[in-house]
Amino acid sequence: MGKLNYKHLQYFWAVAKAGGVARAGEQLHLTPQSISGQLRVLENALGEALFRRAGRNLELTDTGRLVLSYADEIFSLGAELEAALGQRPAERTLQFRVGITDTVPKTVAYRLLEPALYLPQKVRLVCREGRLTDLVVELAVHRLDLVIADRPMPPAINVRGYSHQLGECGVTFFAAPALLPICGTAFPQCLDGAPLLLPGEDAAVRHGLQRWFEVQRIRPRIAGEFDDSALLKAFGQAGAGIFAAPSVIAEQIVRQYDVVVVGTTEAVTEQFYAISVERRLSHPAVVAVSRAARQELFGGRKMEPDVGPLR
Repeated sequence: MGKLNYKHLQYFWAVAKAGGVARAGEQLHLTPQSISGQLRVLENALGEALFRRAGRNLELTDTGRLVLSYADEIFSLGAELEAALGQRPAERTLQFRVGITDTVPKTVAYRLLEPALYLPQKVRLVCREGRLTDLVVELAVHRLDLVIADRPMPPAINVRGYSHQLGECGVTFFAAPALLPICGTAFPQCLDGAPLLLPGEDAAVRHGLQRWFEVQRIRPRIAGEFDDSALLKAFGQAGAGIFAAPSVIAEQIVRQYDVVVVGTTEAVTEQFYAISVERRLSHPAVVAVSRAARQELFGGRKMEPDVGPLR
């Protein structure tokens, strides 16, 4: 395949949308002969026919339909770019694309991202949820501006990036009111033999909880394991077991899920990181998120220095 000429692609797109060479020529103010010639050049470069004759009309081939789907996206983005550049700088919407690992509690994610919604400039927030490794790949090819995770970027990932710690806090245990009768002894001994809902293997806090149970000689009965933090809390709300969550959002959890606090420990901590391709944060929304997290949400807590670069 030869090098793609986007002017020729635009002629193809116009013909496909107009339904014929003559009508496309009228729209582009070109002769049908000129457009037909440019289409032949494009087909030669691609090595495939894009149209076939169907009576007096042109019909897209399978390759033509494939090329049209990409051309639609290309020229739609081009129109968006022209519209954005046509606005005054103060009126332009700032796109903020964030990846959130599924191990980060939804309430924490909202509290971290909320400051970006109140910037002087209009912000369009785009959130993607997934596994850390998948999100970091998206970050590396600039499909994301930031990844929020409960751990720094693993060194085994072959991506250059920086992990900026946003903060850390202890964990609080919660239970539905129906489970209170089994929490009669003092905390944390009341957890011994009690039904417990654990976060999945990918959650960094899970291993801290397990080590803490061993030190305290507590053996809870594991009633469930959940990769999704919101699903874990939903089961906790229904009384399926006691569950732990970051202490920094304890008040919201009590209100939202109608549960009560069983106990709190600082011996187990949850940490949250902003992972970016920048050593020095510059995106206005990323800066707002980092500053608010350090000064307000996790204000006053000692944190590790930023980590990076990692490959």
